[in-house]
Amino acid sequence: MRLSFRFSCRAAMMASALAAGLALGACHREPVDESRPESARAFPVADRPVSRTPDGAVGSEVQRDSLNEAQVVMDLAKIEPGMSVADLGAGEGYYTVRLAQRVGTKGRVLAEDIDREANERLGNRVMREELENVSIKLGTQDDPKLPEASFDRVFLVHMYHEVAEPYAFLWHLRPSLREGGRVVVVDVDRASDSHGIPPQLLFCEFASMGFRLTEFVRKPELQGYYAQFEVAGPRPEPENIVPCRLSGNTMTQK
Repeated sequence: MRLSFRFSCRAAMMASALAAGLALGACHREPVDESRPESARAFPVADRPVSRTPDGAVGSEVQRDSLNEAQVVMDLAKIEPGMSVADLGAGEGYYTVRLAQRVGTKGRVLAEDIDREANERLGNRVMREELENVSIKLGTQDDPKLPEASFDRVFLVHMYHEVAEPYAFLWHLRPSLREGGRVVVVDVDRASDSHGIPPQLLFCEFASMGFRLTEFVRKPELQGYYAQFEVAGPRPEPENIVPCRLSGNTMTQK
């Protein structure tokens, strides 16, 4: 009986200690941000605001063509017939239709947006203009849902500043590139809540995902800048990603 009593006491003490440890762990558990997609919660929160309102600063298609914008960007990206390209944040299809013409019948263009109605409008345009080399896909704010090893170029034109979950977004985007593939960003050098993103912050966020900047130019035709990236290192696990912070003119990683 004494032996049984001793074991009972020890078991009770261990149970009490375990319960105390669980309670302490619960006290230190990080609160869940319900506003973020569940699929993005393993990734760091971006330390920057996001543009929320529609942006009309880039002008109409006629105005953009008067500046020769798309041709300049496609020339910088070295788009050739037969290539496979993705146009993310395709919207009304300004780049989609011009990329389709450039890559030709042997090439492919995947237009992707998170706005279902925008995709429907673009689908109508693609059918109206008989662009048989274009397909359309619905993405999410943290995952463009692109097929792996499929693209020579991925375009993010005047849209990256609207990506609310950039680390999750780039992490999911990266495997879609073919060997030698590039990600092309066209944006404006201003605060991210004013429909732009400072280049140093852009470079840092891409570098945190194992991308390397290969080209950066400012041109009036773009109403901003052109940045091009290639894969240059391993893709980190979400818990190992170090987020970027822009303070004044200084870039740091927390």
